Order: sequence, then C-alpha cells, then structure tokens
Amino acid sequence: MIVEAQRYVDKVIVCDDGSTDLTGEIARRLGAEVIRHERNMGKGAALRDLFAAAKRYNANMIVTLDGDGQHDPNDIPRLLEPLKRGEGDLVIGSRYVKGAKTDAPIYRRFGLKVINFFNRSMTNSAVKDTQSGFRAFTIKALNECGDFESKSFGVESEQVILAVKRGLRIKEVPIVVRYRGLPKTSKKSPLLHGSEIISAILKVTVEERPLRYLGIPGTIFMLLAITLGTYLLLLFNATRYFSLPIAIVSLGSCLIGITLIVAALTLHGLNRLVEKVRKDTKFGKESGI
Repeated sequence: MIVEAQRYVDKVIVCDDGSTDLTGEIARRLGAEVIRHERNMGKGAALRDLFAAAKRYNANMIVTLDGDGQHDPNDIPRLLEPLKRGEGDLVIGSRYVKGAKTDAPIYRRFGLKVINFFNRSMTNSAVKDTQSGFRAFTIKALNECGDFESKSFGVESEQVILAVKRGLRIKEVPIVVRYRGLPKTSKKSPLLHGSEIISAILKVTVEERPLRYLGIPGTIFMLLAITLGTYLLLLFNATRYFSLPIAIVSLGSCLIGITLIVAALTLHGLNRLVEKVRKDTKFGKESGI
C-alpha cells in the first residue's frame, strides 16, 4: 500500500499503533515516516498524531486511509479531484454511492447501514457512508475537524458531525473496498465496535445540542412529575389515601427532570462560551492580533 500511495502523494506517514510485528520497520524502509505508539491507543489517537505530523509539512491536502488493505491507494486521485476543483472541503470515499464496489459480509453491511442511518438522523447529515476512513481533507477541513475527542472508532462519525456543524462542504465519491482474503485486524466484536461508534455519536450530539437532547426529556420528566404530584394530592384529598408508589415515581421524575434541565442549561452555556472564544481567537488570527 505504501508504494502505491507514494505514486499520488508527496509524503506518506504511517502510525504504528502498538503493533507487535515489523510494521513500523517495513514502512520506514519503504520510505514512509513512521509514528510509533508503544501500546495500542486506538484509531482516534493515531489520526490525531497523523494530523499533527501532516501540519508540520504545511500540506494543502491530506488523505487518510486504513492500513489493513481494505482501501485501494489507486483511488486517491478520485478523492483529491473534488478538492482540486474547489468543490468540497472534505471528500469521503463511499461504499454507498453509485459506482462503489465492496464485498463486505452481510452482517457488516447491515451494521453499517444501521450506524449510518443513526448518524444521519442525529446530525441532519446527508452523508451515506459515515464510517469510511478513506478521506481527503483541505487544510481548512483538517483544522476544523482535527479537534475531535474520540479515541477509538467513533472518530469518523465525530469528524462528520464537526464538518456539518462548521459548514464544511462534504462530498462522497465511489471507491473499491475489499474484505475477503484480508487478515482479521480487530480483536473487538462487531457488536462492541458498533456500540463504541453509537456512544461517540450520542456523546457529541448531546454535547452539541443539549437543549434538544437533554432539555426536552428533562421538561417531559418535570411535566410527568407535576401531573403525578397533582393526581396524588387530588387522590389524597378525596380518599385520604397516600399512594407511596405514585409519590416515589413523582419524586424520581422530578429529580431526573431537574438534573437533565440543569445539565442542558450548563452545557448550552459552555457551548456558547466555547464558540465565542473560538470566534474571538479566529478573528484575532485573521486580524494579526
């Protein structure tokens, strides 16, 4: 893969994420720069270090692809073309657009469709393949999407969420992705893998839209508490019977509602503060302050 990729790019950088074989040494001898992690730190950590290395070269376009052989480096020009034409900021090599080819197992296709649907629903994104690691970035997209927090496989989803939030132009191009005949590179089960991705999506979307995903449920719990509390008082007034189960449910709903609403307001305030700091910092850089 390294030799093929060198045909289309000026520099190949490989992250050896705690491998126990000769991955790093082989990559180095083939002419790639190697970033070595002494232990496995996850895909997110690997990409974070790769992005930092790419910035040191003042690159204007960056391509990322998985090192397990699924992606074909010969598709690199296809991803770079929209960037060169100025048609996008982030280009995703997709398995789900016209012209794409993949031999993914049925269970993987099903799982990816579920995750893609969930991601699109939560982020209002039109991206069909949110989990593809074969991507091309402009330096602008790299700066906007490079401050992700995910340490594992949720990084692709978080990048899409950040790109949508910050108004980047996202394009998808068809690629060839193969699975058959490749060694198994992940020790995690598909179920655990999928749960990590969904957890990352939930974390980011809840943090980005706390009033929607925390405030609304909190309000519903408060309304339930008020309704049950009112019913409890009316029941006691009419029959002198105090229902302990209703009281417990009402009190619990009230506590949950207050907690969610306070969390929503706190996160909303922090988001506005962070956004203000971000805008001021960006303005300062543009103004040379």
